Amino acid sequence: MLTEEEGKEGLKLARTAIEKRLRENAKLKAPDDLPALFEEKRGVFVTLNKHENLRGCIGYPYPVFKLKDAIIDAAVSAAVSDPRFPPVTMEEFKDVTIELTILTMPHALKEKPKDLPEKIEVGKHGLIVKRGIYQGLLLPQVATENNWSSEEFLCQTCWKAGLPQDAWLEEDTEVSTFEGQIFEEER
Repeated sequence: MLTEEEGKEGLKLARTAIEKRLRENAKLKAPDDLPALFEEKRGVFVTLNKHENLRGCIGYPYPVFKLKDAIIDAAVSAAVSDPRFPPVTMEEFKDVTIELTILTMPHALKEKPKDLPEKIEVGKHGLIVKRGIYQGLLLPQVATENNWSSEEFLCQTCWKAGLPQDAWLEEDTEVSTFEGQIFEEER
């Protein structure tokens, strides 16, 4: 778990990385004076919102990069590489708020498909659904924001993966849960 102060450092790092990319078309080098936790490999997502609407969201579900590097890369990617949106402009960026979600390691559920909904705690768990080349992820806050049940959350994660919404009921579909610690800039 990150402290509130470490979360604020992560948000500052994300904002600085995006600003450097938008102003100078350059990549930020992480400062050397970050807390030691930023050297640990962690999963992370950076979400950009503009006037309460999604403007970009990119991240790494698995801990493959040091937290500082994952934040920098995910932040810049959310701003300029999310395929659902045009790149954020410098003018627009002043109206963007950043949300940083630090993830726990995903854990594959081994239950029978029909028992999955009772193993998913809405508001606590995020989901990853995989089948073959298809994979979809939804952060824990998405189910809460949309007032979904655990079954609706499973269906929507399947849909995000490009699978039929009831794919979670099939034996060859892998469902994993993870938790996320969320930090948000003031609006």
